[in-house]
Amino acid sequence: MISSIYKHGTNLMTLLAFSARIYGEKAALVDEQEIISYKQLLLQSQELAVALRENYQVRCGQKVGILCKNHGALVKSIFAISVLGADIYLLNAEISEKQFNHIAERFNFDLVIYDFELETLLNESSYTKSKIISYHDDLMAVNNLRSTNLNHNSNKLRSSSSKIIILTGGTTGNSKTAPHNPSLFNYLDPYLTLLTSLNLVKYHTAYIATPIYHGYGLAMLLLFLSLGNKVVISRGFNAEKACALIREHKVQVVTLVPLMLSKMIENDADDLKSLACIVSGGARLNPKLVKETFNKLGNVLCNLYGTSEAGLVTVATPQDLQYSAQTIGRKISGVKVKILDTYNKKVEIGRVGQFYIKSGCTISNNNSWVATGDLGYQDSKGYYFLCGRTDDMIVSAGENVYPIEVEQELINHPHVQDVMVVGINDDIFGQRLKAYVQLKDNKSLTADELLEWLGSRVARFQLPKEIVFVDSIPYTPLGKHDKKHI
Repeated sequence: MISSIYKHGTNLMTLLAFSARIYGEKAALVDEQEIISYKQLLLQSQELAVALRENYQVRCGQKVGILCKNHGALVKSIFAISVLGADIYLLNAEISEKQFNHIAERFNFDLVIYDFELETLLNESSYTKSKIISYHDDLMAVNNLRSTNLNHNSNKLRSSSSKIIILTGGTTGNSKTAPHNPSLFNYLDPYLTLLTSLNLVKYHTAYIATPIYHGYGLAMLLLFLSLGNKVVISRGFNAEKACALIREHKVQVVTLVPLMLSKMIENDADDLKSLACIVSGGARLNPKLVKETFNKLGNVLCNLYGTSEAGLVTVATPQDLQYSAQTIGRKISGVKVKILDTYNKKVEIGRVGQFYIKSGCTISNNNSWVATGDLGYQDSKGYYFLCGRTDDMIVSAGENVYPIEVEQELINHPHVQDVMVVGINDDIFGQRLKAYVQLKDNKSLTADELLEWLGSRVARFQLPKEIVFVDSIPYTPLGKHDKKHI
């Protein structure tokens, strides 16, 4: 590692060079186009770096936007740009033209790397600087952009200035930036926690189902490559295809969001028998899915909680989820958590407040506390629980009401497949809850029957004013409830 740092500086190529030296000809990356070894991944990333510098003048201090789904060209681009010292902006591949225009004007990219299916979006946008396609058989693209001068120029591939910028608002144009410097020391605590808590050193094949442009997917990619795993990735997510990949490659570890897990189990749980560790993150894990996973696949499910700004915060092991299917676990070493009320006073154990985080990964100019916008509490045994977002909470007749608590009860009804609860205005109480419920196939239920069932499980002020039955619950591309499109 010291040799890699000396040669490449502190950037992501340093990690890849370290892994290539140790794991050599082992398979590193599998996608729809290719299977390449660690040595090949390093060589092709280095060749791409030199070619990007020669053909697109990518240098330290420049900004490169990447608008790609999961594939090898994306991975190579991340390593190549990092060693050149340019800042990497990972953009949501589901973005609209309006949202892309806003982001492009805001950050003034020097280069955009994008998937060919987004050609129309780029051409019709206001962006006018350099761009290159990720994959193409005939046109110039990342997959065929190679430099013949690698040996002559490889000694110049050294930088410690590159940052990775995650846009925290999903597909919205007003998203906040979450920049990360690839410091090995800042990420040592979460790295060691994942190794020890999840026993990741035992496994050799991993599948990343989540988008790499999201911080969660990128972090797991770098973790698995540092361990010498064969990492399987795929453009987009399809439950049938995902199950087939796990069966074909005998995947032992998969990283996903809860919605993906639910769809994969529904598609064919038998295809998932090789999984020894299912790492869920990025969205709320509902208790019903926890129990279903344990029943069908054994004690293999883990739950991670973190934010783009603060990194990994808590880990819930299978044993923790057996203690409570609703917990997000305990905080990891090196992370500080405090829970404050609306007056910025620490709340008592068991009381709900907003999470504030401080760690080596915290994005801050002065290492200050980061307000996450997440509400939750800590119990007497040190376990943390989420109660939703600060803008989700409503006040009904003077009582604080958290939609997530009602969702967690409704999802346990034997006829309910999925549920989403939101706040609505009410002339008498100020605000009330409204529940959208998706029933299981061939099941019937009335709103009155469901309210009667719920009445013995929640307080009166938590009962929804209205229950609406829907064909499906909308989700964002990152697997979170999409409350804007219900």
